[in-house]
Amino acid sequence: MPFYRYRCRACGRKITQYFATYAAYDEAQPTCTTCGSNDLAAVISRVAFAKSEDARMDSLADDMDMGGLDENDPRSLGRWMRKMSGEMGEDLGPEFDEVVGRLESGEDPESIERTMPELAEDSGMGGLGGMGGLDNLDDF
Repeated sequence: MPFYRYRCRACGRKITQYFATYAAYDEAQPTCTTCGSNDLAAVISRVAFAKSEDARMDSLADDMDMGGLDENDPRSLGRWMRKMSGEMGEDLGPEFDEVVGRLESGEDPESIERTMPELAEDSGMGGLGGMGGLDNLDDF
């Protein structure tokens, strides 16, 4: 994308400027939209890589060995769940985020189930056990 980010050395603000062509970028003398200074430093932006569905599934298959997962440690379970959801590339909703956050803080899965009975009702799969088979981790 022809968007470029800069940090103004005069006022410290970050700005983004759009250049329609590389020629326009080469000729430009960007200025801060806040203070008008042209003493700007380029800022490297994050880079995102798009994965195909096949690539995500291959990555999941590699990770499904659950290396480093301790099924008796809620924190380990929460980290694994967050990693798997990230690989799927989909928002699994606020309930999932709450459960994973509580697991990552060390809360016992049974305690989470007691305070979120809708998990068992909605999934038809037995509460947290239905979220990725947490009751039967040996199935993997």
